[in-house]
Amino acid sequence: MLSYDQGVLTLFSSKNWSGAGQRKTLSGIAALAVMLTGVQACRAQKPWPLWDAYAKRFLDDQGRVIDRSAGDRTTSEGEAYSMFFSLVDNDRPRFDKLLNWTVANLAGGDLTLRLPAWSWGKNAAGEWKTIDSNSAADADLWMAYTLLEAGRLWKEPRYETLGRLMATRIAKEEVVVVPELGTVLAPGPKGFHPDDQTWLVNPSYMPPPVLVGLAKRAPNGPWKAIAKTLPAVTGGAISHQFAMDWVSAGSAGIHPSAPPSQPTTGTQQTQASGSYDAIRVYLWLGIAEPGTAGLHNLLGRVSGMGGYLGTATTPPLEVSPEGTVVRSDAPVGFSAAMIPYLSSIGAKAAAKTQADRLVATKDPESGLYGRTMEYYDQNLALFSTGWSEHRYLFERDGALKVSWK
Repeated sequence: MLSYDQGVLTLFSSKNWSGAGQRKTLSGIAALAVMLTGVQACRAQKPWPLWDAYAKRFLDDQGRVIDRSAGDRTTSEGEAYSMFFSLVDNDRPRFDKLLNWTVANLAGGDLTLRLPAWSWGKNAAGEWKTIDSNSAADADLWMAYTLLEAGRLWKEPRYETLGRLMATRIAKEEVVVVPELGTVLAPGPKGFHPDDQTWLVNPSYMPPPVLVGLAKRAPNGPWKAIAKTLPAVTGGAISHQFAMDWVSAGSAGIHPSAPPSQPTTGTQQTQASGSYDAIRVYLWLGIAEPGTAGLHNLLGRVSGMGGYLGTATTPPLEVSPEGTVVRSDAPVGFSAAMIPYLSSIGAKAAAKTQADRLVATKDPESGLYGRTMEYYDQNLALFSTGWSEHRYLFERDGALKVSWK
């Protein structure tokens, strides 16, 4: 494509500038000037310093997102989130690198045949390869949605087709019907079904704007049905209106649950709580368009956090199912996640307090947040600040609106 200067210079060349053709050429100059100025305006993208700082620290040149606090592992979550941020930033080359690395290393070279493995890194033998081949439904959901929206916004049918195929596979492999509840998104195909009547479910895996967006773009899928059961999954298990990381759902009802065991790390947490996963529940509700179907109900199910932050200056790191704050020393990413949520419920003073904390913890050298600049904190901050800076928002029907379009 010609640049603005190249186009004008071409029209001013001697073969285009003669006699009777002068008026026509002048009209052409004006038309091209308007057209190219419009292209430049469309392409103009306000710098995103946090995203640039994140990419510098956590992304390599191949398109791999490296969690440096977890043995330099890569997860499908990290790849999916970064694809979303690349789309928000109108950075198609980086988007393609992320997608291509994901396909080659997490999906065995073909994302049309399988969902991406959730964890890749160095195994016990020192080999760099897939650590856990089980897929992670939240990453899959974000990736499918982002591909669909990338296809629409960049007018690239290949992305759209791949996103639709992913959504179809998610529906087949990661969606279940739970007795006495209905249709839910399972966290993955394996390991979350302790008995015939019970499933372990993670409420933060089902962002309302993404579900609504998929319902529009892939209307034959189960997305509306999942959104319908989400209020029960999110708030039906608790009496003090704080979101939980995990719940068990089945014929015996919905109850807070300890997380499933982690075979790759050998860890097992035995107590139910609201912490690192649950914080995203508030974030997703905050960035949803206020008129999103079911949003008012969902906000009411987790109103305990808003009440707590009416007096507390930082969010809790861990809350028990009874609503007791077990640990109050939450990292800065939790404050970032609270800003859209508090804004959405009209708690402007509390939102300002969390925003002030975020600003106060910014490292001037790296441009990242927090003393240890953790991967997860930066992702929460990218979602939060990208929304508050109007770089993106979700429409009521789940469509992504970006500042460059």
